[in-house]
Amino acid sequence: MPLELPPAIDRYVEIENAGNTEALSECFAADATVRDESNTYVGIDAIKRWKADTKKRYGHTVHPLSVSHRDGKTVLTARLTGNFPGSPVTLEFSFVVEDGKITALQIQ
Repeated sequence: MPLELPPAIDRYVEIENAGNTEALSECFAADATVRDESNTYVGIDAIKRWKADTKKRYGHTVHPLSVSHRDGKTVLTARLTGNFPGSPVTLEFSFVVEDGKITALQIQ
């Protein structure tokens, strides 16, 4: 049975797997923040560059495993498979969604 994800997060997973970085503005707020691999990216342009770079380096896909709600965040646990040591790995994507757009994402 497929997971029921909030629309912005569902769209993020679709875009992530397709590698269509230009579509990220469909799910992220213009001033959103992403924290990944000890770096912080602020604003849609920085987020698009981050996603293009990670897709090029890792060629990864995201397979959602579970979703929960914790401390005002929607937490997606997902398996990432790609061109990196230890693949596949299971990571948590902690999203803050406001007015139908992702305003914050932390990957750990």
